[in-house]
Amino acid sequence: MSKRILIVDDEPRYLRLLEANLRTEGYEVATAQDGVQALDVFSAQPIDLVLLDVMMPRLDGFGVCQRLREFSNVPIVILTARGEEQDRVRGLDLGADDYLVKPFSATELLARVRAVLRRAQPPAETSQARFFTHDDLKIDFARAEVWRDENPVSLSATEYRLLLQFAHNIGKILTSEELLTSVWGIEYKNDKEILWVSIARLRQKLEEDAHNPHHIVTRSGLGYLMPPLES
Repeated sequence: MSKRILIVDDEPRYLRLLEANLRTEGYEVATAQDGVQALDVFSAQPIDLVLLDVMMPRLDGFGVCQRLREFSNVPIVILTARGEEQDRVRGLDLGADDYLVKPFSATELLARVRAVLRRAQPPAETSQARFFTHDDLKIDFARAEVWRDENPVSLSATEYRLLLQFAHNIGKILTSEELLTSVWGIEYKNDKEILWVSIARLRQKLEEDAHNPHHIVTRSGLGYLMPPLES
């Protein structure tokens, strides 16, 4: 079954161009020209990925991203002509899975769409054990569910894949390049900004004190690890 992508952009020319490129690759496409319309379209039909422009009337892309994350983990790619670091970080921090700075080529767009959709698929499970625990953290590999202190934790597909990297490599320091390549893909191996934001989001959800983490810790100059529990 082909994936359905919602494009949200208030520039008709850009909207038509994106739609044509995606349809050529076999994707189904829905469109919206502002944030309010985007939420209506999203509620009316199943959507597999959202391409979301930032600068729009009525409700901007940041507002749409925030609203969607209140009830959905659908993959979101921010499209923005604003390449400033704070705008990229803001989009990621609100729950976007990726970003593209305009202008970008059709090749780059389609590669990012494929990568984000690939990450959204449930990871293949190789562990023999169904459950993994790390202090107050528990993962059910079979159901792809996470709890902290017996309370369910809602993770995006990317966040869950990132957590699995630590759970499967407990006690091992993982470099930024290793994490980016394993979770996002080889084309992201130098995009440390997206990793920093994703680690911060995971800590906010998993740690009792995100500023003093014990599930995912930093080894300065080396990388990150989930330390083994003391016996």
